[in-house]
Amino acid sequence: MASSKLPDLKSLGGDVEDGGGGKSKAKWCPGFVQFFFVLSVVLCVMLYSPRFFALTSTYGLDFFVQPPPGTSSRIVGQDGGGGGGDVGDVVVLDNQLRTPCSSLPGDTICCDRSDFNTDVCFMAGDVRTDAASMSLLLFPQQPPVANATVEERIRPYTRKWESLIMQKIEEVRLRMARPEEEEPGHRCDVSHDAPLLVMTAGGYTGNLFHAFSDGFVPAWLTVQHLRRRVVLGVLSYNPWWAGTYSKIISGLSDYHVIDLLHDKRTHCFPGAIVGTRFHGILAVEPTRLRDNKTIVDFHNLLADVYENGEDSVPQPQQQPQQPAAARRPRLGIVSRRGTRVIENQVAMAQLARSVGFDVDIHETANGMPLSAAYAQVSACDVLVGVHGADLTKFLFLRPGAALVQIAPLGVPPIAHGCYAASSARMGLHYEQYDVRGHESSLVRKYGRDDPVVSDPESAKRGKGWDFVAHVYLGGQNVTLDLARFGETLSRMHARAVRARSSLQRAEADATMARRT
Repeated sequence: MASSKLPDLKSLGGDVEDGGGGKSKAKWCPGFVQFFFVLSVVLCVMLYSPRFFALTSTYGLDFFVQPPPGTSSRIVGQDGGGGGGDVGDVVVLDNQLRTPCSSLPGDTICCDRSDFNTDVCFMAGDVRTDAASMSLLLFPQQPPVANATVEERIRPYTRKWESLIMQKIEEVRLRMARPEEEEPGHRCDVSHDAPLLVMTAGGYTGNLFHAFSDGFVPAWLTVQHLRRRVVLGVLSYNPWWAGTYSKIISGLSDYHVIDLLHDKRTHCFPGAIVGTRFHGILAVEPTRLRDNKTIVDFHNLLADVYENGEDSVPQPQQQPQQPAAARRPRLGIVSRRGTRVIENQVAMAQLARSVGFDVDIHETANGMPLSAAYAQVSACDVLVGVHGADLTKFLFLRPGAALVQIAPLGVPPIAHGCYAASSARMGLHYEQYDVRGHESSLVRKYGRDDPVVSDPESAKRGKGWDFVAHVYLGGQNVTLDLARFGETLSRMHARAVRARSSLQRAEADATMARRT
């Protein structure tokens, strides 16, 4: 017989009747012990459960807390606040202009597959999840018209041209429900008053660059017009993703995230968006949106969640008794490990201090939460680093700051494509320092005259991405020519001083305007 999972009362002290009429030393013990056992359990629950749930919130653990079956999730107003919204309001699902799905009537499935990077589908009407078949079902109020789309399939990720990674993205089936499927098989367990956005935490999103470029920027530009009145349904959901990006997730949605692969309940929505728009690498193109939003607005989202949150990290104090223009500009150095390391980083930092910067070293892969990284980077006037995913934190810089990207041999075109245009759209000053042969560690392996060092573009020709990744991205460090790089530092310092002077004048003008 299987052993009981209830506590063994004998272990709590005293003898207990054996149920067979045997003698007991103290017949009052069973009731007495059970009473105190139950009391202790109740007291423990009352004492520790609030702390437990506070910890789950702090560290991003998600136990799929949802409203009870048959109830509606809370209403969030169209202004992003609590209340004031009408559940019956018609919601514009596609915020992008001039697309096949811009004007979407009810009881409709519409997919836009015209973009090279991504497919996006929309469902207007009574949408319900079917976990068993990884499907979303649309239950029309009227029989569909003869030429209505009845089924679509989509893998919601923004790299549809890359077949290898797309094979790893779960496919979602969208279809019109048949009349016999109405009840009871798809009765709503949880009814939501906001549409669903289906996105993935898979693909390359374990990498910071791809998490933003493939994931959060596209998701934001797809649903920001809903002002957080949208439910995120996430494929490949994992606690690390939810914990690392919990603040950004809260900036996208006021609702609990749904783990679509493991939540077996039937969730019901007044519409759904499957997949996300893509405007380019870390790009938001205002002319393609109804409300002309830009990447600066995405930066404002980051500032809102990381500066105004309840557990936001205080930013470094920079001698508050001094006026802004009198403080030394702050330079942040992104310090990589393993590959693309600045081998003379200590000397570089000393040079920056001699130029007139206060210097912060921002180590990568150090387990620092993004809230702390935001506070660290947003305090900088200039961010410097070798090309890599951590430079994506330029999104944390305040408009008017500067990004200096160090591009190793063979990497300048890639580096420029990743961050040059996107930082300019952010209102940042961008400069790129292209490493020369004598500054690369590849010279020690191949020699100065080898095409790998002397002519990287010809060395790369015809060899494909694997060669670039192995030799130029994964196989070299840099030792900066401090005389040459010192010119860049001096130029960045002079610019930062001018920017601080302009800021001081603007603050003085604002103060004078308030007084008058």
